[in-house]
Amino acid sequence: MFDATTILAYKSEDGTAVIGGDGQVTFGDTVLKNNATKIRTLYNGKVLAGFAGSTADAFNLFDMFEVHLENTKGDLLKSVINFSKEWRKDKTLRRLEAMMLVLNENHIFILSGTGDVVEPEDGCLASIGSGGNFAIAAARALKKHSNLEPLELVKESLMTAGELCIYTNQNIKTLTLNKEEK
Repeated sequence: MFDATTILAYKSEDGTAVIGGDGQVTFGDTVLKNNATKIRTLYNGKVLAGFAGSTADAFNLFDMFEVHLENTKGDLLKSVINFSKEWRKDKTLRRLEAMMLVLNENHIFILSGTGDVVEPEDGCLASIGSGGNFAIAAARALKKHSNLEPLELVKESLMTAGELCIYTNQNIKTLTLNKEEK
């Protein structure tokens, strides 16, 4: 498990994709930064991604993953499979201390630090990082018992995680894709 972050992604039935993350960066038991950005858009704004773990490793992974997106013309499913194959074969990649969460309006995947690709069972919610379980629990409850819009659901779930996880703060940043924006 990677400490010092919480990333939550939600893909709604109407084709809205949202990713959010907190801004806290820690080193051991010290907070180094409160307003870090751990999410970004890839492939001309058509894919959302977030990371947990080592920042330097994560930026390398973002760059490498974007190459796969370019090679597959933005096909997220093919990109995660190809990236996973590369990750497992490359000795350097296998030592990276980071995880990624990637999604678009059709798919959502967790890319683990060992090269595994996991698609959530429900196909709509995924989280990574030390506060990920808090965030996803809140998101599942809000999805089931409220009528919040996808963006608000992600924000509120991350705020809940920030109240519970010492490695997560409430300086939340989000990115959204809507199906009609294509």
